[in-house]
Amino acid sequence: MMIPPIVWTILFYTFCTVIAIQVFYYLYFFSRLAFYKEPLRDTSVEHPISVVICARDEADNLARNLPGVLVQDYKTTHEIIIVNDNSTDEGRYVIDEFQKSFKNINHIQLTQEAKMISGKKFPLSIGIKSAKYEIVLLTDADCTPASEFWMQKMQDAYDEHTEIVLGYGAYHKRPGILNKLIRFETFHTAIQYLSYAIAGTPYMGVGRNLSYKKAVFLRNKGFSSINQIPSGDDDLFINQVATKENTTVVIDPDTHTVSEPKKRWSDWMTQKYRHYTTAGYYKPKHKFLLGLYSLSLFLIYPLLAVSIIFFNWWIALAVYGVRLIVQAVVYFKGMKKLNEADLWPWFLFLDIWMFFYFIFTLPAIWKAPRKNWA
Repeated sequence: MMIPPIVWTILFYTFCTVIAIQVFYYLYFFSRLAFYKEPLRDTSVEHPISVVICARDEADNLARNLPGVLVQDYKTTHEIIIVNDNSTDEGRYVIDEFQKSFKNINHIQLTQEAKMISGKKFPLSIGIKSAKYEIVLLTDADCTPASEFWMQKMQDAYDEHTEIVLGYGAYHKRPGILNKLIRFETFHTAIQYLSYAIAGTPYMGVGRNLSYKKAVFLRNKGFSSINQIPSGDDDLFINQVATKENTTVVIDPDTHTVSEPKKRWSDWMTQKYRHYTTAGYYKPKHKFLLGLYSLSLFLIYPLLAVSIIFFNWWIALAVYGVRLIVQAVVYFKGMKKLNEADLWPWFLFLDIWMFFYFIFTLPAIWKAPRKNWA
């Protein structure tokens, strides 16, 4: 059956609409991170800090990464709370060894599972409620600060209005294409949540590098409203409590944390399934903004192919080129900001890859999340 030419024309104009939506997101949202400048401060105050780390069967990670937290260049009072949640490995002995040299470690050993509370919300709640100080800085046992100034620069973002500070949790640079895919997806997520926060619409944070005031946690009754959801102790909590007025970002490379990426595709996909199951619980405006962006990104390359073959190849490429140029500039600046500049030469391949990535992660929409701890 012959398809009428009007159909290809409609599809081409749909392609143009999709490109316009994408350009809007890059210029209105993502450019905010790409061209972001840390606000200058007349004075710098060092606040007492409680760093909270939850661990379950992570003796190796604690031995490898905890020193990076313990040797921070921070002269003001601070404590390191480690909640060892029902571990069966040698974790408690690793922590005990560190306590001999670092007296500011508060080791909390949990020996019973919390009923009806999924994931690590219970141990994290215990850690936050046990904190001596108002500013709480969160990271994971498999993370290490990128510099000895992580603690100082994260807390320096607080002022009289700020209650939440969003940081960047990166992954180590390793050989191989999987490493690039993981790091690009991490960057792609970060350029969204950090840019939205800068634009006054914060919607999530990552538990690998996140800070908020204890009062925010207590005022909102902790994780009580999301206890039944296996994950979400970082993104869903921030989605509920973050506002334009109380949230800021810190993107200085000294404030990043770095984790070891997954080495197997199946492990990474399992991790991403778990993370994406929380998106359905976001506020409606956030679901709309994120959904429109993802849908437009998913449609670009099928519509580009149709427009090239059945409409006019050079006009289609010209329209696509507008988005490509804007994207190249924003990604170049944004990747430099987040210390991911080595990914920029790959960005076109990685952008095409995102079409297939959405297909691979689509089951997260209907797949029941596993009630595992991490």
